[in-house]
Amino acid sequence: MRARARIVATGDGVTSRVAELRGDPPLLPRLTGPRGARVARVHLVGGAAGPLAGDDLRLEIEVGPRAHLRVRTVAASMALPSRVGGESLLTVHATVAAGGRLEWLPEPLIAAAGCHHHSVSTVELDAGASLVWREELVCGRHGERPGDARLTTSVHYAGRALYRNEFAVGPAVAAWAGPAVLGDGGAAGTLLLVDPMWTDGGRPVAAAYGDRAALLPLAGPAVLVSAVGPDARAVRAALDRGVLAVPLTAPA
Repeated sequence: MRARARIVATGDGVTSRVAELRGDPPLLPRLTGPRGARVARVHLVGGAAGPLAGDDLRLEIEVGPRAHLRVRTVAASMALPSRVGGESLLTVHATVAAGGRLEWLPEPLIAAAGCHHHSVSTVELDAGASLVWREELVCGRHGERPGDARLTTSVHYAGRALYRNEFAVGPAVAAWAGPAVLGDGGAAGTLLLVDPMWTDGGRPVAAAYGDRAALLPLAGPAVLVSAVGPDARAVRAALDRGVLAVPLTAPA
């Protein structure tokens, strides 16, 4: 299956609106917030199972100056094998203009047994843009080992690399369940927070939360909260605890 979706948000600093909203199954974006609100809210609704092996899915997000867009999903997505075989691919490309803010807050990706999935996310931030970017991966359904899943994320701020990360699990990945990666954890997640006000300092300092979560300031106006846990609930709770320590200047 090949599907394309696009979300465009505009704003004036007081209200935000979705100027363009279109998609193909299983990428079906739906406006879920009130019109005329400060934050434009969109949910992605899965119009079909998957991603399935062989799927090629692409989502484009554009946030204009002084616009605030929050994108969620109605449920977790599950990467599945199929009779077609091959790799399933989800590509997310987002741009945020100066004064704009994007919150990408999907539910977790579940790497079901036998899957072969790759998620590629690229975010381009103008100087003065803000970002909240959450990614969570669950290693298989209850009682099963995961298939192969890989998350590749790249974020640029003002034309310079700010954050690049690749995380992979599954039988094709050496030592993914070893002590240097997940250990006995069944899920992992990251939350990247970019705030232009941090260019003048004021970022939180590095901190650990127990032995499975940490907050790390990056070389730029950003911090990264990362966590490993036995399941998706534990990871989400750890990420949320990390956010409480971060003094964001833009309201959530």
